[in-house]
Amino acid sequence: MDRLRRGDHSCTAFTDDEAHWQVLTAYTRTGLAEGEKVLIILDPHDLSDDEVVARMDCGSGRVEAAWDSGQLVLTRSPSFFDFPGGRFDKQRHAEIFEREIELAREEGWSGLRNAGDMGWVLEQGLSDDEVVDYETSVEALFADGRFTAICWYDQRRFSDYLVAAASEVHPLQVLERLDAIDVVRTTKGGRIAGAAELPTREKFTEALRMALERPGSRGPFHFELDLTDLTFMEAHCAWQLISFAGSLPEGSKVVVSCGPLVELSLRGLGVDTVPQLELRVEEFQ
Repeated sequence: MDRLRRGDHSCTAFTDDEAHWQVLTAYTRTGLAEGEKVLIILDPHDLSDDEVVARMDCGSGRVEAAWDSGQLVLTRSPSFFDFPGGRFDKQRHAEIFEREIELAREEGWSGLRNAGDMGWVLEQGLSDDEVVDYETSVEALFADGRFTAICWYDQRRFSDYLVAAASEVHPLQVLERLDAIDVVRTTKGGRIAGAAELPTREKFTEALRMALERPGSRGPFHFELDLTDLTFMEAHCAWQLISFAGSLPEGSKVVVSCGPLVELSLRGLGVDTVPQLELRVEEFQ
């Protein structure tokens, strides 16, 4: 979630309600702090507006003030979309969002940040393929960078096929938890996204062990590790990476792609003294 930028179209799939609200709260408060208008489209059976504001505000008064001023808008899917004749029309949906984007500009906000519960597609009886087609059709809304969105899918309500397909058609996927990591094998090595810290330390270390530990191997080893979507790395996790790489045979190379914050952690613990490790640092806008 920390890596989302204006103009990003993303989705998230969740099963843990508490974790989901933590992500949504962080997403909302970030948008408010950046001067964006925030539009949240809720399921009719979700928390009440007062409960949502209280949960996100955490006693700070900032979210409540944004709701009072109109910077934060809470709505429900049936009334927001106003399905003509009770039926879904993807062109009408796009036009509704176009009007909201323009309204946010006219009101003086820096952009429109949206988060929406996709449960309405079930109420409308859309097939999985129709949902995927709709998600693909709205990409033009994000072209000028004024619109940012997270579509959320409750995995307890949707088919595994739709959740997977929705993840494929969205340019970005937001992790379910703020303290989660995602480990993926790639053709040249692996990718780890999220945050490497105390709650995820065990999973992060195990992923490194499986990727880099080579007991009994004497030949050089090459591995490319993509950490560009790792937003934070604690010292313990950084040291584990350095230790695993340093134990590889001479001539081995672990190429780590990362951002400046992860680089800072690794350099502070002596990564430059380990010839098996090579950093490629990417600057993010």
